[in-house]
Amino acid sequence: MKPLTHSDLRGTWGTLLLPINQDESIDFIRLADQIDVLLGTGIQGIYTNGTAAEFYSQTEEEFDRIHYLLVERCEKARMPFQIGVNHTSAQIALARLKRTTQLKPGGFQVVLPDWYPLSDDETLTFFERIAEAAGSIGLVLYNPPHAKKLVGPELYGRICGTIPQLIGIKVAPPNKEWFDNVQQQAPNLAIFVPGHNLATGFGWGAAGSYSNVACLQPAGAARWNQLMKTDLPAALALEGRILAFLKRHIIPTDYCNAAKDKWMAAIGNWADVGTRLRWPYGFVPEAEAKRLQPLAREWLPELF
Repeated sequence: MKPLTHSDLRGTWGTLLLPINQDESIDFIRLADQIDVLLGTGIQGIYTNGTAAEFYSQTEEEFDRIHYLLVERCEKARMPFQIGVNHTSAQIALARLKRTTQLKPGGFQVVLPDWYPLSDDETLTFFERIAEAAGSIGLVLYNPPHAKKLVGPELYGRICGTIPQLIGIKVAPPNKEWFDNVQQQAPNLAIFVPGHNLATGFGWGAAGSYSNVACLQPAGAARWNQLMKTDLPAALALEGRILAFLKRHIIPTDYCNAAKDKWMAAIGNWADVGTRLRWPYGFVPEAEAKRLQPLAREWLPELF
């Protein structure tokens, strides 16, 4: 597909969630079915190897098979897609990127190396080599709050000043002042915010979300994104109820974010994803998802 630019990188994007069998193998039949469902939900595009795809646990053979499956279906449906070449090792991430440039994604998502936090200069060095390999394909930095290196507005300005391939970031902005600072320092950067904060972010000028709300209900998340364009107060009211549901039922639990994303997909029950994660991470019992299914529909009927 045509490489995305910062100006057309927009909207609600849905993630691939990795269906795991009891023996911890990937269920590629369920993964293919999940892609087919996502293609018909109205989301802006599909991205891979975010948190819920457990990118850190995949072998390189599994990584390749996932992406050939995705590309085959997205190309037929003319659905934009981004490939997450994410890995805690910079060397493996670079190798993944080089291997998948031939698949011509709209963009590549990357995370910063994780064992030692990078200095500002090392962050620039990382992007220089990644960008050289990406060529004309744009880059999106996934920099969540638990990252060891949290990039600030000034560093985003430095990176964008020398690396034009950086077209977007996936972040949880701490406040509007920080958000405005990034826009000032790096005006050619599409800022994507967490799915459950998208209406607030939309009011600030956010480009979109790589959405955990799409984990819960992708079609509903896409409709909510459209509502922001026509009735922002109503969209903000729905955001308040989404946050209330998450704070009451999801956030206080001790499971990692990948487990919570799969839990939400099981609550939404839009595809057979399952809640299982690969060892050593714990996962939510399926019974807990079934318990919350009627409550989610009661609290958030617009999404369903």
